[in-house]
Amino acid sequence: MTVTTEAASGSAAAVDNQRMTHRQVMEALSGLLLGLFVAVLSSTVVSNALPHILADLHGGQSAYTWVITAALLTLTASTPIWGKLSDLASKKLLLQIALLIYIATSALAGLSQNTGELIACRALQGIGAGGVVALGQICLAAMVPPRERGRYSGYFGAVFALATIGGPLIGGVIVDTSWLGWRWCFYVGIPFALLAIAVVQRTLELPVVKREAKIDYLGALVITASVSLLMIWITLAGKNYAWLSWQTAAMVGGGLLLGALAVVVERRAAEPIIPPDLFKHRTVTLAALASVLVGVGMYGATTFLSQYFQLARAESPTTAGLMTLPMILGLAVSSAVAGRLITKYGKWKAYLVAGTALLAVGFGLLGTARAETDYGLLSVYMAITGIGLGLTSQNLVLAVQNTVPRHELGAASSVVTFFRTMGGAMGVSALGALMTDKVGRYLAENLAAAHVPAGPAAAGGGIPDLHKLPAPIVPLVTDAFGRGVGTVFLWATPFAGLAFVTVLFIRETVLRTTQES
Repeated sequence: MTVTTEAASGSAAAVDNQRMTHRQVMEALSGLLLGLFVAVLSSTVVSNALPHILADLHGGQSAYTWVITAALLTLTASTPIWGKLSDLASKKLLLQIALLIYIATSALAGLSQNTGELIACRALQGIGAGGVVALGQICLAAMVPPRERGRYSGYFGAVFALATIGGPLIGGVIVDTSWLGWRWCFYVGIPFALLAIAVVQRTLELPVVKREAKIDYLGALVITASVSLLMIWITLAGKNYAWLSWQTAAMVGGGLLLGALAVVVERRAAEPIIPPDLFKHRTVTLAALASVLVGVGMYGATTFLSQYFQLARAESPTTAGLMTLPMILGLAVSSAVAGRLITKYGKWKAYLVAGTALLAVGFGLLGTARAETDYGLLSVYMAITGIGLGLTSQNLVLAVQNTVPRHELGAASSVVTFFRTMGGAMGVSALGALMTDKVGRYLAENLAAAHVPAGPAAAGGGIPDLHKLPAPIVPLVTDAFGRGVGTVFLWATPFAGLAFVTVLFIRETVLRTTQES
């Protein structure tokens, strides 16, 4: 059944008149936060476990990168589709479907027998996770007006922090527990997802405004193909072929051509996945660009810090997770505090500026890390980085939601998440390729200086098991990984700097106190 614009506007007005109480919002939010936790956990819980997983499945550094980026890629590609669907159908039902997809694919990932199966299951898992992440923000936007949204966005930021950086700790504990094993890294989120479905069913009540619409399948296909081709190029360049080669020209040219085609398709689509008109809003355009740049650092930090603590400092997966606690606390506390202050005063730009500045400083400091760097200094560097992420990621979504009309909330919110995860996926691929190259070079230099053959150090297909290497070689390997991870963070620093410059140009508007149609 089609609903007229006047009817939809009347429905929006009715929501304002029947605004949810704080208790009702918190009850509904509990289900959304449970869902967000398991969705983000799916991307991070494998970080510390990957050396063990790949040793068992006989995978190397390229598989290490793709187990993470496969989920990020499909999460990226599916986010705008979920966002568009939320503007057309029941947000509650869509959220529960996304959680069911997550449950099924998590179970399949845990049953994987080789890296190919694992990567394929991770790609499917990302589709469900993309729906949960996008729809959580969209449901919150439908429940409360922008001015009050800040305090609740702080909870999202805290849970995001817990899952993003606490995931590696959980994964480490699982692989270090003999009676569990790495497969439980995929099973562990299933009970939480089932609980989230039940809580959402009981507590989340949102109006459903149905209207006739067409899903832009062609746009979704072209957008996914464009991002995928560029990401595959980034992953393979410098290893399978030279950066300046015909393969690079073909893949980059093809990716850009598909990107241009996506723009044409979206302009002609009746219901575009990413509505081009959204980018007429200056805030949306700048927030999308900043999200790409922040995404590089957000996912890169968790991915490569896990490798640093295990392979540069020879720590166990559990200890490696515990050592990232300064970043977890910095992100969680700054996100929660900023959310409350934004609700109180209605201003948000200062937090974006401060957050991106701290992110650049934090990355620059982490770029000085080496295998022997004092952990006290590393704790300070990680805390600065975590505070920067906490002040930035959720508030970019809030700025966009405050800009667009109510009927575009779903698409606009998912656009920010789309660009953030796209930046993360491509950033992890690019930085992973850079790290592979740098670690290989540094290790070769160390072995040559020590007059040691490369054979024993190469055991494990690029992901060494330090406990199985000859004792004289271990410090040569840890030094190479320490320098390699430091180089990765130095390369990530300019991206945070560009994000800082970008948010300076975002025009601040006081947060609305009502839901506008």
